[in-house]
Amino acid sequence: MSVNSLHAAVLGAIQGFTEILPISSSAHLIFIPLVLDWSESGIAFDVALHLGTLIALCIYFPQDILHLTVNLCNGLFRRDFGSQSSRLPFYIIAGTFPAAIVGKLFENTIVEMFRGSPVSIAILLIVFGLLLAATDRIGTRQLTMDGVTLRSALLIGVAQSLALMPGVSRSGVTITAALFLGFRSETAARFSFLLSLPIVAGAAALKLGELAVHGIPEGELKILLIGVSVSTVAGYLSVAFLLRFVQKYSLSLFVWYRVLAGAAILLYIFPAF
Repeated sequence: MSVNSLHAAVLGAIQGFTEILPISSSAHLIFIPLVLDWSESGIAFDVALHLGTLIALCIYFPQDILHLTVNLCNGLFRRDFGSQSSRLPFYIIAGTFPAAIVGKLFENTIVEMFRGSPVSIAILLIVFGLLLAATDRIGTRQLTMDGVTLRSALLIGVAQSLALMPGVSRSGVTITAALFLGFRSETAARFSFLLSLPIVAGAAALKLGELAVHGIPEGELKILLIGVSVSTVAGYLSVAFLLRFVQKYSLSLFVWYRVLAGAAILLYIFPAF
């Protein structure tokens, strides 16, 4: 891995902001190093980026995580499912299964297929941006967290599995699905983040397992700490920004960004066009 301190800070910021905002972290982490002619970051730095995002979510949602954990334990040991809050952790677990299964079976194939196809990434940025715009416009915005059911959690979870394709965006596609099902924007964003916790934690754990096998390259611990720190700060700021933003404004800002980013990639690849 040939990542210096500047690369680490830039990639950490990209991961932190784009993993949370509905604009696709994988598309940015693939295309920006390609444009800048940076080499592959390697397993150790991938761990740093995923770990930073996980830490950011845990710092922002400590009470939610505590309540989910307590309610999960009550459900498992006391069979207490009488309230919506007692059922919510099980809905989140159920919603995690589609992405976990698809990831286990097809992640490597999907990554290899799209990593070398910036045209596909650009198209997905644009198409799923337009889908976000459509649901942002037609969604009824009536349901709150009390309206989450097993069916809606599974449907949003199925949508989340599409985020394995670079350019889709995990937060973008889950927010799109939640809006389509009639949830309020702030509820859609909040449930998207809570649903991401098991996936992000699982990804970090898998990467840590790979890192345990290969070890941290000598002399690069400082670089990894920079990546984790910047990714954590950027991720926290992004969560705070998005949850406040969706309470007052439409998601058109992110739609326009996705469309323009996709168009920029296409123009970069086909300058004569």
